[in-house]
Amino acid sequence: MKQLSVENLLGIKYLNKTDLELIFETASHFKEVINRPIKKVPSLRDITIANLFFENSTRTKLSFELAEKRLSADVINFSAGQSSVKKGETLIDTVNNILAMKVDIVVMRHASVGAGIFLSRHVDAKIINAGDGTHEHPTQALLDSFSMREALNSNLKGKKIVIVGDVLHSRVALSNIFALQLQGAEVKVCGPTTLIPRYISSLGVQVETDLKKALAWCDVANVLRVQHERMDIKYFPSTREYTQLFGINREILDSLHKDIVIMHPGPINRGVELTSDVADSKQAIILNQVENGVAVRMAVIYLLAQQIKRA
Repeated sequence: MKQLSVENLLGIKYLNKTDLELIFETASHFKEVINRPIKKVPSLRDITIANLFFENSTRTKLSFELAEKRLSADVINFSAGQSSVKKGETLIDTVNNILAMKVDIVVMRHASVGAGIFLSRHVDAKIINAGDGTHEHPTQALLDSFSMREALNSNLKGKKIVIVGDVLHSRVALSNIFALQLQGAEVKVCGPTTLIPRYISSLGVQVETDLKKALAWCDVANVLRVQHERMDIKYFPSTREYTQLFGINREILDSLHKDIVIMHPGPINRGVELTSDVADSKQAIILNQVENGVAVRMAVIYLLAQQIKRA
């Protein structure tokens, strides 16, 4: 049986193209499963998974939990807000206490960059990074690529993808760039220069500051949320000005004279990044991304769990 080249999912940068194809192939199978009348398979009845979320999350946490339950795994949910972390307990002590309950896989979201890597070196369990600071969010990038392939009805080699918005504070952007480049796509970023990281050109990514030019160039626009909660200073004069320059509305899309695919990892600031008539249009595949997120996370969990069974 095919298997992943990695023992943990810590970031897209640790995967190769074969890993991506295996995940997408497995996710396609699980997407069929979750659209059946009986949506559950007994694949992981002997696996216990702990969801450790040290940052608030709704969509990602629910998506992982549903994926785990669809695979018939035993699930433990841990929220840092109601834990001994608030009393000063270290990350390793917290996790080791959970692992003492014979947990096989840990899904973790943490505010610190590299938290998953750190944990993988100190605990004996499979680690899935559900987002670490402003670094990576690998399962989001995987479900984004899976959704693009589905929408375009082809692989992404030679396809043109623009990532629009707050790239600086986004963990989704970096993971997407790595995943898209592995598949041979061309990638640009578009947004205020204050929200574009200085290192971006070193990744082989072009910067476009004119939204209309970026949209005219691309096949897919992946639109990011403006992350006000991560901003300690003002990066642009006002939300109104941001929307005027980088918000996507129906008028802009109609002026392109071609249909492009619109994506958003959520939550959407309606009227800021996207107007409602764009977010709810046929060009937007935002709800498809949500559905595909469950299938892709089922695939990742299943493939890592297979390594446990062989050990």
